[in-house]
Amino acid sequence: MSDRTLRFPTGSFLAGLPPKACSALLALGTLKEYDPDTVLLHEGDSSTHAFLLLNGCVKITGTTPDGQLALLAIRVGGDLVGELAAMDGQPRIATATTAGRVRARIVAQAEFRRFLTETPEVALAASSNVAVKLRWATRRRIDFGSREVRVRLARVLVELSASYGVPAGPDVELGVSLSQPELAALVGAAEPTVHRALALLRREDIVETGYRSLRIRDRLRLAAVAEG
Repeated sequence: MSDRTLRFPTGSFLAGLPPKACSALLALGTLKEYDPDTVLLHEGDSSTHAFLLLNGCVKITGTTPDGQLALLAIRVGGDLVGELAAMDGQPRIATATTAGRVRARIVAQAEFRRFLTETPEVALAASSNVAVKLRWATRRRIDFGSREVRVRLARVLVELSASYGVPAGPDVELGVSLSQPELAALVGAAEPTVHRALALLRREDIVETGYRSLRIRDRLRLAAVAEG
């Protein structure tokens, strides 16, 4: 399957583009493959290229004020990674590391900017994509200090399923392979606490879990939990 015939998860950057714009974007840069645990971008680095993920999963992490490593987000095939520095030329605000094998197109800043200038609809989509990421980060920062873990967990699951969910009959597969430690890091709570919150959602038949998989069985009730 060529890059231009790949199918991307609903909610990813590429999935939201018109076919012609998506095809043109997939022609940019250089195709590369990366092994698991490869650092694509370093927090604080001055590099300015962007990555267009074709498949696989990338973890976005940052350093907290007390020196701890926090998992900020997950990016999958169809997503842009590192576009903020490519757009404004400022140092990287986070680290991006592959979780498993990843195929991506690496696009130099000059080529990326030129494409955005020549394709206003993609430039608008890229700006909107940055705004979505900032809203996600802001909501999570607020939640960490003001919401109980069960509510924070539900909100993370609702947002991940909205971005990457795959319909499975009446249910929704999360669409992102996460271990419980990774999920706990996204929620911003201790793993045992998140495990208990997840177990409660299972007992209420709101979610169903397997090895690195999660299915949402009752979206309305999960949304209600997320509202707190």
